[in-house]
Amino acid sequence: AISILLSVTFSAFYLIFFYGIFFIGGIETFKPGEIKTRFKDIWGQDHVVNRVKENLDFLEKPQEIESKGGYVPSGVLLWGPPGTGKTLMAEAAAGETERPYVFVDPQAFVQTFMGVAPMKMKWLYRRLRKLALRYGGVVVFFDEADVLGSRGQISGQFDNSESLAREQIDHLHWLSPASQHLILDQLRASNRGASDDNADTSPRRSLRERIIMAGMGGGGMGTLQALLTEMNGLNKPRGFFSRRIRQFLNMPAKKPPKFRILHIFATNLPSALDAALLRPGRIDRIYKVGYPMKEGRKKTYEGYFAKVKNTLTADDIDRLAVMTPYSTGASIKDLVNEALLVALREGREIVTWNDVIRARYLRKVGEHEHVDYIERERHAIALHEASHAVAAYMRRKDLVIDFVSIEPGGSYLGVVSSTYDDETFLRWRSTFEVDILVSLASLAGERLFFSGDSSAGVSGDLRNATTVSTWMEAMWGMGTTISSAPALLQTIGAGFPAATGTNIDRDAANLSSRIESRLSRIYDQARDLLTEQRTMVLAVAHALETHKTISGEDVAAIIENSVGPKVDGRVYHQPGFAAVAEQYHVAALEAHQKVDDVAAPLPVLPAID
Repeated sequence: AISILLSVTFSAFYLIFFYGIFFIGGIETFKPGEIKTRFKDIWGQDHVVNRVKENLDFLEKPQEIESKGGYVPSGVLLWGPPGTGKTLMAEAAAGETERPYVFVDPQAFVQTFMGVAPMKMKWLYRRLRKLALRYGGVVVFFDEADVLGSRGQISGQFDNSESLAREQIDHLHWLSPASQHLILDQLRASNRGASDDNADTSPRRSLRERIIMAGMGGGGMGTLQALLTEMNGLNKPRGFFSRRIRQFLNMPAKKPPKFRILHIFATNLPSALDAALLRPGRIDRIYKVGYPMKEGRKKTYEGYFAKVKNTLTADDIDRLAVMTPYSTGASIKDLVNEALLVALREGREIVTWNDVIRARYLRKVGEHEHVDYIERERHAIALHEASHAVAAYMRRKDLVIDFVSIEPGGSYLGVVSSTYDDETFLRWRSTFEVDILVSLASLAGERLFFSGDSSAGVSGDLRNATTVSTWMEAMWGMGTTISSAPALLQTIGAGFPAATGTNIDRDAANLSSRIESRLSRIYDQARDLLTEQRTMVLAVAHALETHKTISGEDVAAIIENSVGPKVDGRVYHQPGFAAVAEQYHVAALEAHQKVDDVAAPLPVLPAID
């Protein structure tokens, strides 16, 4: 008897164990009232919230559309960058309707053994149908839907790979956001090409390995087919009696119940989803949850700052909303939290504007490394960044300098960061040429102040300037020709009869010549500007050597002869400053040429009462 009891106990244990692994793991069900999130908790996505609310109205009052011959939409796809609030919106939808909410983790369908994932999908829909009948409806949320809804073909257009070298990204901070996105897209494309070159060349797996490992890393074809079948068959007769006994007794089929199941899918790779899943009847509505606009960012900041003690005014929040384009709800929440941590480190519970600025600095460039430069290198790095800063301040109209620093971190020794002064959408040739000018200012400044010598530190700036210039010449009609190089190459690749290898080589040489001509012309402009503003470059460099990090307001104070948050710019307009600055620079130049210590100390300027 004891042996039988132990056998039954162990059998039940293993049955429960495998049932939990194969059928329940990764799927969480929340009963009505357990989800506290509401649409009022979502800021900055009003246009999407309003459309999702419309789908909820159909779930609440289906007769309004069905009585008129229509059908209730059962599927919604939310797509957009990570952190924009897709999951939060699904939770709010469940909370607003007070219906059960089922969260489906995509890892729930990563199958270890062939056939497990489709069975798990069928179990899920049995559970959804029961909940829908019991509560009058249910909301099911599939996070990272591209894991389940893909047949393995992913478009590079939506590739979100961020495996970019840190030293490449660190030199983009001074660029306008449009140019930053251009450079990052190029780097992603290069990395994808490198990944293709390193494709898997491992030997074929054995039959046993193929059976056990089938579907690892994703749902697989069987899972997608099971999902499509279940979504398409919600209104079919179900149950043994309805489908078999009534048929055997030649009784008419019982009209199936209406299962009110609202599917919400979320992904940042919409192109990975199969067309069969996206067709009307399965996914009826597709909404982009993108980066919030200025007003959306402002509301989001107001919502999160309302949760902490702060001294920020409405103007401060409005300014912050302008300064942070391409911010998501998640990044805004993180910035507010980081500002609170900055205040707490200093023993305060109230967040100030300076805490926010410090938090932005930490989030943008990270903690700096505590490195003491030798004098000649400190001076060279300061002049490099000062050349960027003066060129940006004098020529840029749509962006303002956020901060300038010679504190090293990551792979950079210094940084100039700019931000928008107002929310704009169009980018013009003049704007991109200013980007190129600010980039080339580092090379022009080093050659100007170091007698034609220059460091390898300008390599990132030259890469950025060349990339932007190439797109201007080859894509955007901002050069000496108006043809599109990609369109031309596609035509040649398609077998255009006049295309030959010689023509391709000649066109590439012409394009390279036009790019070099543009860069040379803008370089001359940068050199002339810095020559004219030589004293101001030395002034900004002196402030950087003194304070290491200064704000954009400090740069403006130096150039405009006013007082900034950290720097009194009036001292740099006193008679005699130019001579003192040049004297110190000559000493630093001699030390650079002799690879020796600087003979003179950094000048200490007298304060102005």
